[in-house]
Amino acid sequence: MLSNYLPVLIFAIISLAMAVVVIGLGYFLGTHRPDTEKLSPYECGFESFEDARMKFDVRYYLVAILFIIFDLEIAFLFPWAIVLDQIGLFGFVSMAIFLGILVVGFIYEWKKGALEWE
Repeated sequence: MLSNYLPVLIFAIISLAMAVVVIGLGYFLGTHRPDTEKLSPYECGFESFEDARMKFDVRYYLVAILFIIFDLEIAFLFPWAIVLDQIGLFGFVSMAIFLGILVVGFIYEWKKGALEWE
């Protein structure tokens, strides 16, 4: 019973060892030239200051939501393109409707200025 899990254990040990070696090589062979820009905290497109519980600009969340929406669009396009010859005209039309709705949303956000960053 436990012999069935031996390949999984060997794989886990080898992958852990490779990860340690690669990270160690990067640490020991990489250049270390810290400066103020590299060490400065950067978050959400502006310098962090004051309290950690300060309010963020709504545009940050809007850009994040837009990224998720259009990232999902791409995630649906790859499997659809692979099986397009099997799903036929119905699959093509349904994806065209899906993309049409996303394009209308994109144009709306563009006209509203949601993609502009000041």
